[in-house]
Amino acid sequence: MPPPSEAGERARHRPPAGAGPRPVPALVAAAERYLRVGPAADLATAVTRSHLDDGRCVGWYGPPTAGWRVAIDAERADAPVPMALARRFGAVDFWDRWTRAECFCKLADVPVAAWWRRHGLGTPAGSVVLWRTLRLADLVVTVAFAPHPPGR
Repeated sequence: MPPPSEAGERARHRPPAGAGPRPVPALVAAAERYLRVGPAADLATAVTRSHLDDGRCVGWYGPPTAGWRVAIDAERADAPVPMALARRFGAVDFWDRWTRAECFCKLADVPVAAWWRRHGLGTPAGSVVLWRTLRLADLVVTVAFAPHPPGR
């Protein structure tokens, strides 16, 4: 798989204080090693998946991460940005911002419309989520990890 493009890659590698073992920053840094693209049926054993509008699926095959949850989201990099969303959020780096917001929504178990009202397509300052947005062939993919809430 090709390495992520420097222009399309942004990452947060600062783990939250007291989050336990540190395998997650290494997984985030090497995310492309753990991602597979193919038909959904072929990726049924993935830890988590993201379905694309062209019928493909992206699956995460990273090792277990005790105490952490993982989410991924993928979109075709050349997909047109829906006009209503471009008007609302702008078209520059849209799919990068979209996939990040989707991952944050998944990790927070918050509907995307509720997220938009509070954060737009941004990521909250001071978040404990570790994430990376990268290019994988013709895709924009974000991988994000958050520690399990205490007591889980």
